[in-house]
Amino acid sequence: MKKPLSNKLDKISPSMTLAITSKANKIKREGTKVYSFGTGEPDFDTPSLIIEAANEAMKKGITRYTDVKGLIDLRQAISDKYKKEFDLSYDPETEIIVSSGAKHSLFTTLQALISDGDEVIIPVPYWVSYSEMVKVAGGEPIFVYPKKENNFILTKEELKSVITPKSKVIMLNNPSNPTGVVYTKEQLKEIAEVCLEEGIYILSDEIYEMLLYNNREFTPVASLSEEIKDITITINGASKSYAMTGWRVGYALANKDIIKAMNTIQGQCVSHPSSISQYATVAALKADQSIVSDMVKEYDKRRKYMLEELKGIEGVNPIEPDGAFYVFADVSAFYGKEYNGKTINGSIEFADALLSSKYVAVIPGIGFGADDFIRFSYATGMDDIKKGLKLFKEFINEIK
Repeated sequence: MKKPLSNKLDKISPSMTLAITSKANKIKREGTKVYSFGTGEPDFDTPSLIIEAANEAMKKGITRYTDVKGLIDLRQAISDKYKKEFDLSYDPETEIIVSSGAKHSLFTTLQALISDGDEVIIPVPYWVSYSEMVKVAGGEPIFVYPKKENNFILTKEELKSVITPKSKVIMLNNPSNPTGVVYTKEQLKEIAEVCLEEGIYILSDEIYEMLLYNNREFTPVASLSEEIKDITITINGASKSYAMTGWRVGYALANKDIIKAMNTIQGQCVSHPSSISQYATVAALKADQSIVSDMVKEYDKRRKYMLEELKGIEGVNPIEPDGAFYVFADVSAFYGKEYNGKTINGSIEFADALLSSKYVAVIPGIGFGADDFIRFSYATGMDDIKKGLKLFKEFINEIK
């Protein structure tokens, strides 16, 4: 008789994003075209200069183990970026660690910070993996619910309402996945000052910081003051900005004690990211950043088109995104109604009916803690966006 698997699995749920993508991929394998607004992955190829750098790394024999914290050249390039762009100083030797993607950076940070029973504050909506990472670390996710009419921007009053003696960390995502909302400097300062007063660490996921629209400016939490910087762990990476999702390079910047703890955990886990991917990321960070801005211009065209189309559909209420590459749309007006004889009771039924009937894939909002919504990604070609939204409109008009 086999013994059971780990009881840790009882606490966590599979990724809703990956689940819908898996179903869409199955339909594709069966030969049907799927218009996918699902997974948040750039549709652009990795820029050629980055690929060339990877080839160079292999030819030079940079294919061996690196320091657990990552190549010193990469950590120096990250340090230079933050000094040049935000006037933030981080010691590449002791205050930066490179991991296998930003998700891995987040996971390792929580392992380093959280003891059993510690509370981690998560504003809703949130990226699908946050709560599950907290549970794996032995912590308890505590959800706080910013107002929909405020575009889900967290206020200091809302934050204070959920703080207890067990509060250890708050997880912020700016720009936000799924909403695309970008916090202002003043909004961040209000939150950070509460955390400073209460001794709460700020885990700031800033993976979309280069993807901005409407002339919005980005403010890293750590730039607000030296005291705030000391309690902030900044997470970033190469995946979204440089179309390098498969290369798996993320990084964290924090005080030396936190980085030392993360280094200990990572050293007993994956050791370090691919040496080749790290070398390629050095090239990405040192390159002319038009390789990013050119992609952002195209994203912005798609964003504007998608937003206008969704606004024109009665009963669909999208939030205007100023960052990332998502539109988060309220479709709760259709809940309680029927499609093909089946009642739509929430975002899962909505997304499932849409995929099954029109072969259009979106992510149910319940995975982000907001069941009234669905998430569209515009990190896909304009032709697919136009055809997919046309099918989406047909679906809406067929709901009775």
